[in-house]
Amino acid sequence: MTIEPITIRARFNPLIKPFLVMQIGVTMMLTIVGIPLAIAWFLGVGRWWAQHYFDKLECQLGERSLRYRKGILVTTEKTIPLENIQDVTFIEGPILRHFNLSTLKFETAGHSAGQASDMRLTGIIDAQAFRARILQAREALRHAPQQKSEGDEQLVVLRSIEAKLGEIAELLRARQ
Repeated sequence: MTIEPITIRARFNPLIKPFLVMQIGVTMMLTIVGIPLAIAWFLGVGRWWAQHYFDKLECQLGERSLRYRKGILVTTEKTIPLENIQDVTFIEGPILRHFNLSTLKFETAGHSAGQASDMRLTGIIDAQAFRARILQAREALRHAPQQKSEGDEQLVVLRSIEAKLGEIAELLRARQ
């Protein structure tokens, strides 16, 4: 397994911590059951959780893929090949703008139906520049000369086998 060199490591804005505390706390307050939880959340649990969540956030742009990692108890790590990225959308609404944050939304497509997925990254410092770098890396990868891969070598071998099988079939037909 080869490890891809990191070209850019995204930095996250520390203001994502109060944003997450407010976002989750308000969501809790929208339910009657969540109101007591929201009180504990706003009294300190939320700040503790947001700090640990922030410490675990990680996003790296490599030469061929984008890797994102987050989570405290349940860690989510996602790697997206750059050739699968269809679009990178920059989102900035009034609440995000209040916290000096923005969101990058990655729309991807898999190789078969049903594999398409989306990923959102909130809080990247200078998100517009990071978005531009991702799109540049994707375009550079698309225009790079294709190197022969192991899959190409296997295809050559399979075609050779197919040709030999065709010759054998002709010989068998000639015998009959």
